[in-house]
Amino acid sequence: MTLRAGKFYFPFDRPLIMGIVNVTPDSFSDGGRFFTSESAVEHALKLMEEGADILDVGGESTRPGAEEISVEEELRRVLPVVEALAVRGLPVSIDTQKPLVIKEALAAEACMINDVNALQAEGAMELAAASEAAICFVHRQGTAKTMQSAPYYDDVVAEVKAFLLARVEAALLAGIDRSRFILDPGFGFGKTQAHNIRLISALPALAAMGYPILAGLSRKRMLGEITGRAPDERLAASVAAAIIAVQKGAAIVRVHDVAATRDALAVIGALKEKI
Repeated sequence: MTLRAGKFYFPFDRPLIMGIVNVTPDSFSDGGRFFTSESAVEHALKLMEEGADILDVGGESTRPGAEEISVEEELRRVLPVVEALAVRGLPVSIDTQKPLVIKEALAAEACMINDVNALQAEGAMELAAASEAAICFVHRQGTAKTMQSAPYYDDVVAEVKAFLLARVEAALLAGIDRSRFILDPGFGFGKTQAHNIRLISALPALAAMGYPILAGLSRKRMLGEITGRAPDERLAASVAAAIIAVQKGAAIVRVHDVAATRDALAVIGALKEKI
């Protein structure tokens, strides 16, 4: 497979690394650290130097319980960062669920839409169809405000698969080519620890759907529940989770710690055929 993302083409001859650029005051792990445009751009450039393939810029926290912000505030946060990175010729993903933010980011030459709402908002699918951007469809049960209150599934794997395939079908009907699709099972987005673990176990089945799978496990609460460590102390756990996700079929990992993840994946890739 090769992912088409605007003017960029990403072959999956190795796992891709998506570097997280949170331009927020309240994200669960690094909220406030890169809240100015200048610090966010500097951080993004550092992630590229460390080996990121794609930079995922977001201005609204999707952590459990997060409050929604206005379109105007989200644009104020992300647009200068997207513009500054895209003008350098770098591949930028916009992490948003708001159609107007999608529209403005695409106009600023973002090459990917990473939507936790899977293009269900009015007008979002049409904006994606009118572009050449890649699209990451994310599964989420509920909203950021409610998703962790009491998540329930009869069969989490079957329900996540059905939802993602339905969004793919909607996109195909909108005329979007399948070479632009990425699927994200949404670890931690309306899932208990048991649900998350079940989905990790089922990554081979998700990958068998025929689309690249993105795994976003970096520093998440599920790793804190396993290790007892705070978000900024979950480096080893995050790298271990990324390795396991890739070994089970994930084509892209979305991470905070690019350099460590890149090195670990490079070692796995170099040695897996030799040991």
